[in-house]
Amino acid sequence: MLPHLLNQIPQDQEIGSVTADGAYDTRRCHNAIADRGASAVIPPRKNAQPWEPTTAGAIARNDALRASKCLGRALWRNWSGYHRRSRVETKMHCVKLLGQRLMARDFDRQVAEVQVRIAILNGYTALGIPVTKAVA
Repeated sequence: MLPHLLNQIPQDQEIGSVTADGAYDTRRCHNAIADRGASAVIPPRKNAQPWEPTTAGAIARNDALRASKCLGRALWRNWSGYHRRSRVETKMHCVKLLGQRLMARDFDRQVAEVQVRIAILNGYTALGIPVTKAVA
């Protein structure tokens, strides 16, 4: 599915990186990401073996595998920025808690309904962020 999703983005649109979970650790996905000039932030599977370095996607994946084994999986996730993916999934879960469906039928009203939900979530998030002050 990932190559089809990337094909929906215009070719002149630059993609910096693509983040996905381990299910996307396939040659087809890595090659599609490398063909677009983006970096793949996909954790190699636990039993992953190096691939034959015949394509740019395979070379990038082998580098990620080497870094993951060298640093350990937990450090690799922080170093590569993979941990941001879980933050996005957590926030999407919060959006779904406000309702699985939109009540409005008109598209413009649906957009407004989503914006209201996001404003509510941002308000709750602001309440949970601590305010720190430097003490002399």
